[in-house]
Amino acid sequence: VQLQASGGGLVQAGDSLRLSCVASGLTFRAYHMAWIRQAPGKEREVVSIVWSDRSTYYEDSVKGRFTTSRDNVKSTVTLQMNSLKPEDTAVYYCAADRSPIRTSWRDWRQYDVWGQGTQVTVSS
Repeated sequence: VQLQASGGGLVQAGDSLRLSCVASGLTFRAYHMAWIRQAPGKEREVVSIVWSDRSTYYEDSVKGRFTTSRDNVKSTVTLQMNSLKPEDTAVYYCAADRSPIRTSWRDWRQYDVWGQGTQVTVSS
C-alpha cells in the first residue's frame, strides 16, 4: 500500500498550488481520503477529507480557498489551494482510512495509511 503525494513548492501569498496523491495497493474507491498538514512546531491538522461518496469536509481556515476531489479511475486525490497565506506553510500529507468516524474526521490519529508528505511554503 502506497500513497505518493506531489505538487508542493514555494509560492507567494495569494498564489495557487495543486497537490496530487496517487494511491496504489488498495481498493481506492473504498477509502476516505484526507489531506493533513503539519507546520513547524505545531500539531498535525486535518485540512480536508473527501469521503468515498465524494462528499467533502474542510477545516475552517481553508473553507472557500481549498477544494479536494477524487478520481476513482486514476486512484488519485487532489487538493486545489487558492489564495494561499503564509500560515498555510506546512508539510502536507495525504492519508487514507476505510472507516474513519465521521464525527471525528479532524482526528489525524485515525488515518491508517499515509503518504510521504510534500512541502508547501508560502512567502509573504
